[in-house]
Amino acid sequence: MIERVRAVLVTADDTMLVIRRTKPDVPAYWVLPGGGVEPSDESWEAALHREIHEEIAGKADIVRLLHTMESDDERQLFYLARIATWSFEDRTGPEFSAASRGEYALEEIPLTLEGLDGIDLKPEEIAHALRVAIDAGTLREGAAK
Repeated sequence: MIERVRAVLVTADDTMLVIRRTKPDVPAYWVLPGGGVEPSDESWEAALHREIHEEIAGKADIVRLLHTMESDDERQLFYLARIATWSFEDRTGPEFSAASRGEYALEEIPLTLEGLDGIDLKPEEIAHALRVAIDAGTLREGAAK
């Protein structure tokens, strides 16, 4: 089974970091930072820390597991985390050097329903889970320091 980890990265300004994906002949869409769990990762959380470092040269404080999606061949774990510093220019992930994979752009969006509704976040299941959590106020409360 393929395992992936992703993070809802909440900033001190109550924004969320997302990555806009742009590929030829495909409408732009957004994803949460993260990626595949590797055999050398000691845990899902260790994989998430590695991915955040690779993708945005950041260091996050993981708050809690927020949502899990599972199919017959894939499991995705979405964590709520706080992040204070990052440098998209210093990212090191191998996907950024493969022109065939399209473009990656880091964006901050307001942690509101309006902010989330302004992007096409994939997969739709996590977008829905985030709408529910934003509406309930559990993202800010759960990520407060």
